[in-house]
Amino acid sequence: MAGLRKCHQSEIPGHDFVFIGVDKTLIVWKLTRDETNYGVPQKRLYGHSHFISDVVLSSDGNYALSGSWDKTLRLWDLAAGKTTRRFEDHTKDVLSVAFSVDNRQIVSGFSPNHANPIIVSAGWDRTVKVWHLTNCKLKINHLGHSGYLNTVTVSPDGSLCASGGKDMKAMLWDLNDGKHLHTLDHNDIITSLCFSPNRYWLCAAFGPSIKIWDLESKEMVEELKPEIINQTQTSKSDPPQCLSLAWSTDGQTLFAGYSDNIIRVWQVSVSAR
Repeated sequence: MAGLRKCHQSEIPGHDFVFIGVDKTLIVWKLTRDETNYGVPQKRLYGHSHFISDVVLSSDGNYALSGSWDKTLRLWDLAAGKTTRRFEDHTKDVLSVAFSVDNRQIVSGFSPNHANPIIVSAGWDRTVKVWHLTNCKLKINHLGHSGYLNTVTVSPDGSLCASGGKDMKAMLWDLNDGKHLHTLDHNDIITSLCFSPNRYWLCAAFGPSIKIWDLESKEMVEELKPEIINQTQTSKSDPPQCLSLAWSTDGQTLFAGYSDNIIRVWQVSVSAR
């Protein structure tokens, strides 16, 4: 379908897809899985005044969080089809949004800290912003990047977040103490980051490659590179770029979306020590 750039789907069967359109709206689709039509549009969500760059769903599929070039974030009630909260403080485009993946924590406020629920965003202004969900106010700015940020992600327990982008650095932040913890250097622009759900690992996509870091030892566990399909050894064309990452809920499978329209899948195999 023309004009759609990105989608997120709840992992709970029967819940909706949410697509980002280039017309400043979100489109909620109901899955049908028919032979001729996999889904039907249910509603269109209006509110942003510029292109929407990112959207994530709560694990129960009831809420969506979006970031936009209009410098704002919006929390959406998908059943009601309206914005419930709006976050404003970015000075430039918001490119990435994130919250905890734990369903209980999402329902209570996107963070394991029930007394102080937060969400995290990042964008063109080089800043990682942590927000109070209860009053939509900015909690803290994390500064240190020298270029725009493509991605921000929160650890499964909600204690850490990681950010990356133009400056080729993945920075780790302590969300409880509000401080910078560590920087992992890469040799290309970072396009996506994600924490493993069951190991102390951070995955970083940059160029065609993916690095998996052990955060305890600060050492690289593995570097993954794709097999190129239908490309001769003499071809001078650039390899496909890794644009997005996602783990399976059991942490055994890593999915990577590439610019050649192929999703590459890796299985985790950890040798006994």
